[in-house]
Amino acid sequence: MSGEGDGPTVARILLGSQLRRLREEQGMARAEAAEALGTADSTISRMELGRVALKEANVAVLLSLYGMDDEQERAAFLARVRETNTQCWWHPYSDITPNWLQRYLGLEATASVIRTYEAQWLPGLLQTEAYAEAMIRLGTYSQREDDVARRVRLRLERQQVLSQPDPPTLWAVIDEAALRRPVGGPRVMRDQIEALAAQESKNPKVIIQVMPLAAGGHAGGGTSFTILRFPQEEMRDLVYVEQLTSALYLDKPADVDRYFDVMNHLSEEAATPQETPAILDRILSNRPAIGD
Repeated sequence: MSGEGDGPTVARILLGSQLRRLREEQGMARAEAAEALGTADSTISRMELGRVALKEANVAVLLSLYGMDDEQERAAFLARVRETNTQCWWHPYSDITPNWLQRYLGLEATASVIRTYEAQWLPGLLQTEAYAEAMIRLGTYSQREDDVARRVRLRLERQQVLSQPDPPTLWAVIDEAALRRPVGGPRVMRDQIEALAAQESKNPKVIIQVMPLAAGGHAGGGTSFTILRFPQEEMRDLVYVEQLTSALYLDKPADVDRYFDVMNHLSEEAATPQETPAILDRILSNRPAIGD
């Protein structure tokens, strides 16, 4: 059973996985479970993958179908189902947050390790308010001013995960081009890099590496991505690749292993974390790229 503090998103995934296991132990096909609920096979699949809200009444029917008759066990399971339907911290922003991003917010908030490679921009968890606003305005030309401000607040609230009592490890490899691209103008960029240097120095769980321009081509190419690892043993590592209007969530071992291989190569090819302060200082001083 998923434990306390999993968060609604992760708890839903874990409960869905348990429902699949219970069904398979009974030797039932998804079609049989779907028939019991009067729904489609695809709905059962989404429930088992944790991609839809779990309705307590439907889960109760499935537990009976799967032979879970112990009242205490059923009560504990259904109590966790109710917990998955509590409002998440980003609920006030749900009208401006697409569903494909909401899933990531829930997963990120529960991860124990976040490894990310950024080719064009600074990672969202490390952005200053001014940099975040400049970034959001680039992609929201038709948005109202109030929506822009709320998107900025949402991004800043995400960052609270780094200051919680037991924060995740954030290991970021950032292309030097992203650090030299003046998003929002020189002043915004200077403040952003200073904030990056301060975060890296004060937070031992934040590891920042810079991929020098002089490195030329490298394993990451132009594709930014994030790998999440979770404290729950039942949760698979997951790769998140954000696109303009959607996102990819990859959890098949072959896919995850491939991205881990690329990330490890990036970490080997980038400057070491110990070199990061000097690189940031070089950029702040407007000196040429490393190797020029």
